[in-house]
Amino acid sequence: MRHAKTIIASAALALLTGTAHSAEVELRLSHWVPPSHPIQTLGIEPWIESIKQASNGRINITIFPAQQLGAAPDHYDMARDGIADITYTNPGYQAGRFPIYSLAEIPFHVSDAKAGAKALHEWYEPIAEQEMSDVFYCLINPHDPGTIHSKAEVRVPADFQGLNVRPAHATMARFVSTLGGASVQVPAPEAREAIAKGTADAITFPWNSIYIFGIDSETKYHLDMPFYISAQMLLFNKAKYEGLAPEDKQVIDDHCTADWSQKFSEGWADNEYSGRQKMIDSGEHTLYTPTAEEVQMWRDAAKPLIDAWRADVTAKGADPDAIYQAYTDALKRNNALYE
Repeated sequence: MRHAKTIIASAALALLTGTAHSAEVELRLSHWVPPSHPIQTLGIEPWIESIKQASNGRINITIFPAQQLGAAPDHYDMARDGIADITYTNPGYQAGRFPIYSLAEIPFHVSDAKAGAKALHEWYEPIAEQEMSDVFYCLINPHDPGTIHSKAEVRVPADFQGLNVRPAHATMARFVSTLGGASVQVPAPEAREAIAKGTADAITFPWNSIYIFGIDSETKYHLDMPFYISAQMLLFNKAKYEGLAPEDKQVIDDHCTADWSQKFSEGWADNEYSGRQKMIDSGEHTLYTPTAEEVQMWRDAAKPLIDAWRADVTAKGADPDAIYQAYTDALKRNNALYE
C-alpha cells in the first residue's frame, strides 16, 4: 500500500510540475554526422532539451542522425519538402545555390566560431528570405576555423598544384581549382574513405573532426593557422513551423536567435580546437606554422574568391557591396573579424 501511495503521489507531482505531459508537438530533426559527434551532444541535444523545458514538455524533438533520413547534401530539400521537420544543413554542399550565404565560406573573414556564430546570425537572418524563402531559418553553426590536413606537407598556395583535395564546401572547391588542384567533393561522412583510397591527397577540415571521422591515420601534415569556416544551419519545414500554436511558435522563435546561434556553437568550437593539441601531444603529426609572408600569400590567393562572389550575387539581383559591408560590420561588432 505504501508503494502504491508513493506511485500516486509521484504521478500527481509530475502532473503539477509538467514532467508527465505527453508531447503535443512531435518534430523530427535530421542530421548527417554520427550521434556521438559534438554537433549532436553539445549543440543539438541541449537545444532540444531547452525547447522541451520552455514548452513544459509540449514539444518533443526526435533526432535522426548519420544520414538516416537522407544524404548530407539533400538536407535543405528535406526541410523544404517535409521529409524532416528540422534539418541540420550545410548550404555549401550545393554549389551555386545560395550565393549570398557563400560569403561566409570565403577564407580569412571569421576568426572565432563562438562570437562568429552570433555575428553570422545577425548578418544572415534579415536576408535569409532572399535565397531560403521556402524554409524557416532558425540558427547558424560555424565550426572552429579549419585548415589543411594532408598526406604530404602543404606550406604555400603553390603546394596545391596537382593535388586532389576534399574541400569543405563549394567555395573551397573553387579555391582549390584556382590554385591548380582538383576537388574531390564528398560529404564529411565519406571523407575518410576518399583519403584512405588515395582519391584525395588532402582535406580542409576543422581540427578534432580529423579524429572524429578517423582521418588522423591518413593525414599527418597540418597547416597550423586558422583558415576558413563552414557554417551549417538549422532549418525548419515552413509549413510545420507556421502550423504551430502561437505559444509553441514563440518557444521556437526564442530558440532561433543570435544568442542561441552562439550558445549552440560554443561546445563544438572548443571540441574542435582541442584536436590541435591532441595532435601535438601525440607526436605522430607535423604542424607547420606559416610565416607572416606565407600567410599573406594565402590571403592574396583567396582574394579572387571575393570577386567571384560579387559577380554571383550581382547575377542574382542583390547588392554585393551592401551585403559585404553588413557582413564585416557584424563581425567587427562581435570582435570576430579576421585581422
